[in-house]
Amino acid sequence: MEQPQLVKLEQVSDGWIKKYIMTFHLPNGHTQVYESVSRKGIDDYRAELARNAQVSEEVIARGVCAGDDAEGTEAAASQPSFGPDGVCIVARTPRDSLVMVREFRYPLNSWCVSFPAGLVERGENFIASVDRELREETGYALLPGSKPRPLPQPAYSSTGMGDETVQIVFVDAERVGDQHLEPAELIEPFELPRADIKDFLRHNRLPIGTRAQLVLCLVAQGF
Repeated sequence: MEQPQLVKLEQVSDGWIKKYIMTFHLPNGHTQVYESVSRKGIDDYRAELARNAQVSEEVIARGVCAGDDAEGTEAAASQPSFGPDGVCIVARTPRDSLVMVREFRYPLNSWCVSFPAGLVERGENFIASVDRELREETGYALLPGSKPRPLPQPAYSSTGMGDETVQIVFVDAERVGDQHLEPAELIEPFELPRADIKDFLRHNRLPIGTRAQLVLCLVAQGF
């Protein structure tokens, strides 16, 4: 299975989120122009794209998708070059409730339901970012002695749009104080008892993120 080749990457806008135009040569000889977004500058983004292409070609060539043994390649493919861009925190309280938030999301012009989440700062320890984001957004903190349980690898938020990766992590937490929000952040934390998750999902009318919806469904089913 031949892979399209990236021949040009052009940044067309700057800011918190940057927009890029990508030009590919397709296996059939045609050219494909595609738009993408990233928080990375062009040098970091180009390096990440080159690495992704290399790993992708190795995986396909060795037949991993067909079930062949290629543990080393799979391990390399599971690790994004720059670590996760963000964390999504599934926090359980001693009352067997999950810590959720209602946050006003400007692109949707609406309050939205999600788990506490945020960006990992460059050079920041992953667990430190989890505790920091949880405290800032909700006033909750990791229970002393508890061990965060991240999923095996970060996952991409929207592979058709950009390169953002988010690491989902399960933690035990309890409220210890007040939130510490930025002026433009509007976030209301609440606890959702495990026993009420199914009813909540049936009756919720606010926008909900894919991650939150899937995790809540799995927790409700006992996974």
